[in-house]
Amino acid sequence: MEDPDWLPPEINTGMAHPARVYDYMLGGRDNFAADRELAEAVTAAMPSAPFMTRANRAFLGRAVRYLTTEAGIRQFLDIGTGIPAAGNTHEVAQAVAPRSRVVYVDNDPIVHAHARALMTGDPAGTTAFIQADLREPGKILADPALQRTLDLGEPVALMLVAILMYVREEENPQGIVSTLLDALPSGSYLTISHASGDFNPDEATGAAAATQRSGIPFTSRTQAEVSALFAGLDLVDPGVVPVLAWRPDAPPANPRAAYYYGAVARKP
Repeated sequence: MEDPDWLPPEINTGMAHPARVYDYMLGGRDNFAADRELAEAVTAAMPSAPFMTRANRAFLGRAVRYLTTEAGIRQFLDIGTGIPAAGNTHEVAQAVAPRSRVVYVDNDPIVHAHARALMTGDPAGTTAFIQADLREPGKILADPALQRTLDLGEPVALMLVAILMYVREEENPQGIVSTLLDALPSGSYLTISHASGDFNPDEATGAAAATQRSGIPFTSRTQAEVSALFAGLDLVDPGVVPVLAWRPDAPPANPRAAYYYGAVARKP
């Protein structure tokens, strides 16, 4: 991975990136020393961080299964995609509905370099990748790849899983969410998972400080602040809850063991 002849020219291997830190936490190999150093620093402050990463990934899978099997969604806009790993949105959705269409968005050139692997799915469905930043939702919505892949006249599931915590308050996360949702029709859905200090303030503070020292912005939000991101939408039961408690496959031993809130909501 660290062969300079392979790397996209625009990548800075000396600076950590959330997608590659997440990849390392999941046991992936598409990461660099700076990413591993940050992951280890976060884990030193929050020892169960790798478990939480897996729990967040499992929440994504359960949310996509709900959206396909119960809500009947066949289109997904997944922003903050991350590096390809088992259980991507298109894999889960197309296992239920092979014709599902998915647009992935990430600002990491490494994810772009792996787009072919990311987009390998059921031939009946369609996938596309856009290299863009969540902070510029207008550019995402105007991208030709999105317009070719998704029909914005039909419901779309907007997936913002473990990404909004990297958006500062002054960057207006609520405005970003609203801009994206305004482009989607009634019957669309919003899925969010978000790190929070509500569960263990001391560990969360240490992990956030390590992340910020690496040059990555990080904002922990309370349950009330995460709930506010769903303003005007109809929350799916059980609402904004710890990710381990959102429609689990089996009752968790400790539903608060992963310091993320998660929820799915429908646009009226």
